[in-house]
Amino acid sequence: MIRKCLIIVLVASCFLGIMARAKATAADYNLPGIKVTVPDSEDKGRFSTAIEIVILLTVLSLAPAILVMMTSFTRLAVVLSFLRHAIGTQQSPPNQIIVGLALFLTFFIMTPVWKQIQTQAINPYLADQITQKEALTRAIKPIKAFMIHQTRKKDLMLFLKIKDKRKPENLESVSLSAVIPAFVISELKTAFQIGFLIYLPFLVIDMVVASVLLSMGMMMLPPVLISLPFKLMLFVLADGWYLVIDSLVKSFY
Repeated sequence: MIRKCLIIVLVASCFLGIMARAKATAADYNLPGIKVTVPDSEDKGRFSTAIEIVILLTVLSLAPAILVMMTSFTRLAVVLSFLRHAIGTQQSPPNQIIVGLALFLTFFIMTPVWKQIQTQAINPYLADQITQKEALTRAIKPIKAFMIHQTRKKDLMLFLKIKDKRKPENLESVSLSAVIPAFVISELKTAFQIGFLIYLPFLVIDMVVASVLLSMGMMMLPPVLISLPFKLMLFVLADGWYLVIDSLVKSFY
């Protein structure tokens, strides 16, 4: 026991000696410091360009949220997910296909809005005809008009009452902070309504198959396993993808 205590004391002494020596050695040398400064320059354009790059990177980092919350992507993705669950194919089509299809349909639906933004805001800004603030204001107007057109008045008034409890004079004076959540709620409600209509014919097939299996005494056989081929056949014969995509795209016009 005494020997173990002596070994521990020796190890601790060696460790403390090494630390003291390292501290003394570090004190003898001056480590270089790092200092970030912005040099004075008569060329203000270079500094302005650096700020624009930082702002652009910030916008790109928020691009997924902007795409999901301020475009038609929400309704498309939710409805396509409902369609997959209604058919009962589990992971077919996979999530990548659903997200990709919803993304390209979003580009197709939002093209007129983006053309307005490019014509009214981006092109004049690149031509140095307007300032950044004015370009941002012009870019917000078309997308706000799109969201308000798809938003229910009840949902919009909900956030207006919560925010300032007064009715705006016109739709242009409504703040974007109230339009975005109201638009998302309206999109989710519309997507659930479309999903309910999609579920109905497939639900009827499930009920018919379940009743037939029960009448035949085949209670241990899963009805979903038998109804899946019939649902696929009905969907293909009715040209389901054409009908669903056609209805989704037309619902925004």
